[in-house]
Amino acid sequence: MSDSPAARLQQLFEGHRLTPTQRRIAHSMVRRAADAPFLSSVELAELAGVSQPSVTRFAVALGFDGYPALRRHLREVAPAESEAGKDAYNEYQQAVQAEIENLRHLAELLADPAPVERAGRLLAASRPLPVLGLRAASSQARGFAYFAAKVHPDVRLLDEGGTMLADRIDAARRAGASALLCFALPRHPKEVVEALAYARSAGLTVVTVADSAFAPVAGHSDLLIPAAVGTGLAFDTACAPMLLGRVLLEAMCDDLPDAQARLEEFDARAAARGLFVE
Repeated sequence: MSDSPAARLQQLFEGHRLTPTQRRIAHSMVRRAADAPFLSSVELAELAGVSQPSVTRFAVALGFDGYPALRRHLREVAPAESEAGKDAYNEYQQAVQAEIENLRHLAELLADPAPVERAGRLLAASRPLPVLGLRAASSQARGFAYFAAKVHPDVRLLDEGGTMLADRIDAARRAGASALLCFALPRHPKEVVEALAYARSAGLTVVTVADSAFAPVAGHSDLLIPAAVGTGLAFDTACAPMLLGRVLLEAMCDDLPDAQARLEEFDARAAARGLFVE
């Protein structure tokens, strides 16, 4: 596993049954992993939008006597940072370096291909395949749906919220859908959480790409694969979630026997129409 601050936190939280409030605290710590060992309980409570006693109960749920003990543990396991090396980068370079670390962590996560392979089978078998992504995640959902439509016979993009979202989920289920793919990124819209809960109640298996295993959508996902976002700039960057989406496409193609034939057919039609500039 990676020795990054986020990876160490993920390992610390794994195996514990956390309440929704505690998952929110864990999620906030993962997003600010480098700073987590130095946050006071009050600062962490403000960051997560919870009460200070909730932070104390969270530390106890992890097996510590209290939050000071948890913070001491995080400081003890944190490797010494090279301040000279860090200061050599400007803020834009630091953002790129953070994304490189996110991609490195994703690569290590994919050392066990079983979750992605399972997701590929679920997505390939669903006819139609609804793909959900709202607000910040809409571009991830749209990109996946664009490429997936070249190999999957029926992909339905759900990138607009509102009262008709449940109607579109119902329509997909009636047409034979068995799974739904969701891209969920910060800030997490309440509407996405509600849509996933509705999709599961309708009998769909929910596969989710989220920025953390402790994201608010975790409790409404049958299979969640995390890919961290960068938080060093004014707006989050999502290189790892985008790449994970392409990995899921590859896994889905592996379970679609006619995927290659569909791609070749598309290439032949594109050439006949002069669709692309050579």
